[in-house]
Amino acid sequence: MDEEYDVIVLGTGLKECILSGILSVDGLKVSTEFPWKCCWIHHHQVFTKGDIILSYHFSLHLVYLQVLHMDRNDYYGGESTSLNLAKIWKRFKGSDTTPDHLGVSKEYNVDMVPKFMMANGALVRVLIRTSVTKYLNFKAVDGSFVYNNGKIHKVPATDVEALKSNLMGLFEKRRARKFFIYVQDYEEDDAKSHEGLNLHKVTTRELISKYGLEDDTIDFIGHALALHRDDSYLDEPAIDTVKRMKLYSESLARFQGGSPYIYPLYGLGELPQAFARLSAVYGGTYMLNKPECKVEFDESGKAFGVTSEGETAKCKKVVCDPSYLPDKVKKVGRVARAICIMKHPIPDTKDSHSVQIILPKKQLKRKSDMYVFCCSYAHNVAPKGKFIAFVSTEAETDKPEIELKPGIDLLGPVEETFFDMYDRYEPVNAAEEDNCFLTTSYDATTHFETTVKDVLALYSKITGKELDLSVDLNAASAGENDAA
Repeated sequence: MDEEYDVIVLGTGLKECILSGILSVDGLKVSTEFPWKCCWIHHHQVFTKGDIILSYHFSLHLVYLQVLHMDRNDYYGGESTSLNLAKIWKRFKGSDTTPDHLGVSKEYNVDMVPKFMMANGALVRVLIRTSVTKYLNFKAVDGSFVYNNGKIHKVPATDVEALKSNLMGLFEKRRARKFFIYVQDYEEDDAKSHEGLNLHKVTTRELISKYGLEDDTIDFIGHALALHRDDSYLDEPAIDTVKRMKLYSESLARFQGGSPYIYPLYGLGELPQAFARLSAVYGGTYMLNKPECKVEFDESGKAFGVTSEGETAKCKKVVCDPSYLPDKVKKVGRVARAICIMKHPIPDTKDSHSVQIILPKKQLKRKSDMYVFCCSYAHNVAPKGKFIAFVSTEAETDKPEIELKPGIDLLGPVEETFFDMYDRYEPVNAAEEDNCFLTTSYDATTHFETTVKDVLALYSKITGKELDLSVDLNAASAGENDAA
């Protein structure tokens, strides 16, 4: 291990694995800042022009970051790992002897941080850009719902769906339809579609007030469509909310299904391993079960390597989750969650085998939203006839059993429930001063938008550039459709 790397990544959580993968595959111009790993590809091209045969030879010089990825655990995934039933039972009950009526343990692939992917979202673009899609199969998620006035409703995303929705009365439907048409027709580079509004200056509150929408309508638009976690967006430029709504509706239209989300067969546990394979293809090195990974600092406070089992690997930069450098993070909250095993779909979701339900905070008179995630044997995460549901929220008390009750009550009869709470951390260090780039802890949301935002921000800090996500979204469609 006594070698020098450009980047050492500690932890095999999903965020760390995505970063390791895109850094490994990232071809950049040779820089004196990094001792780049290089290789030459030689190619001979022959083509014809009329009756003349033309021939030329070129060499392509590829350069890649040298990445070492380490984890103190003997498995991939870290806090975002997937567990079989025996491991879940051991983790929460203290025994690995599971009841027979729940089925075979190995047929469970239960994500500890379950999140759906927006079909046209940033994570899917990252998967396509890095070709990780060839390691995975996806299946469309059946339904996307919102909790309103004590009932579950399908989230309307278009003007047509607004008119059909039972979330709103007749006159409110017409007002909402006009607003949805404005959002659908809005194009940032087409001034005619702006209707005289500069959405970089006009706030979301001002835009919505133009259509006279009611508070309950604003609530589901902001939290279930635009996926905001609080109401601060109302006083921020409307362009962000409009883009979020367009992403939702465009993702929904991609597969003509009941939701804008997709999910990997066998769960998210496949993702860290897929990015690990990607990193290895491009020269990245993985080491699991490396105890006591200690980040080493020089006299100026800059990280220069990582020591484990008496060996030190040197590097220019360290990427890690909060657990590896606890003195460089602060606690910003706690997540409360319940993992429930059922033998039926969630009631009032049209028998959906996979579904997200968002319970906006105002509906529950809380400070934060609550999220319900459900998946089943249809995605190969449980035995035949079994469903796995998660209920999660930003904890406001120390009693998850009571706090999560509004979400659990939506599930119907439950065979087994496991309660859990974990702290959330954010970095407080200055990465440009100590060369340490820390990810944030996973939040309570059941979608990937906040997770990918953190990954892309870290990538920009590490490389000094934005990740190009302009990809052909159809590149992954075949695999997704086959899986669906």
